[in-house]
Amino acid sequence: MILCFQRVLKNVPFGNKAISMQFYKLKEQLKNFIVFSLGDIKTIAPTFRRALLNDWQKKNYIKKIRRGFYMFSDTDINDSSLYLIANKIYQPSYISFEMALSYYGLIPESVYGITSATTQKTINFKTTFGTFIYHSIKPNLMFGYKLIKYQNQNFKMAEIEKCLLDYFYINPHLKMSEDFEEMRINIDNFKEQVDLEKFKIFLEVFNNKSLESRMNKLIKYIYAHS
Repeated sequence: MILCFQRVLKNVPFGNKAISMQFYKLKEQLKNFIVFSLGDIKTIAPTFRRALLNDWQKKNYIKKIRRGFYMFSDTDINDSSLYLIANKIYQPSYISFEMALSYYGLIPESVYGITSATTQKTINFKTTFGTFIYHSIKPNLMFGYKLIKYQNQNFKMAEIEKCLLDYFYINPHLKMSEDFEEMRINIDNFKEQVDLEKFKIFLEVFNNKSLESRMNKLIKYIYAHS
């Protein structure tokens, strides 16, 4: 941490050392944050001037993710940190759909964008860190996710049964064996990880006859492959 501070001061003109000290102090206070907002800053520094954020961006101390959300430039970017970012920049939300299917090894393809479920409107954010995609679901379907610890924070990830249902819920055209075949679902991973009783309980909450019919076909398709 001291070395990091020294590197910061080394690149800052002498007249801006006070600003650097303020940055260093704030960074220490937000050290457990992968992503932070102006609101987070105001909580610990009520008199903080927003203009400093622009100055720190120019100096590459911080990077803007989307309006109102930032991260420190030396933050390690990996899958888990991206999941935390996705949860934070559009709330409430949890990782689901293709991203969660890939996380559980149910589909083989790499996924374009971090996909999440939200009760807010459907929206995409294209950032320098990737594309964050949010699909709107009904408030009563905002369940079936778990908290996964990363560093000193938790991100919300759909349980395997829920991400399957979420995915088929927003893709009503997937209904035949040919469609399931095209998805190239990993049959072995499905059988090993999916709790069919939980799957059925979650399915009932959707209260959707079409989805229920399609999921029955999916289960038959899966277990027809020994």
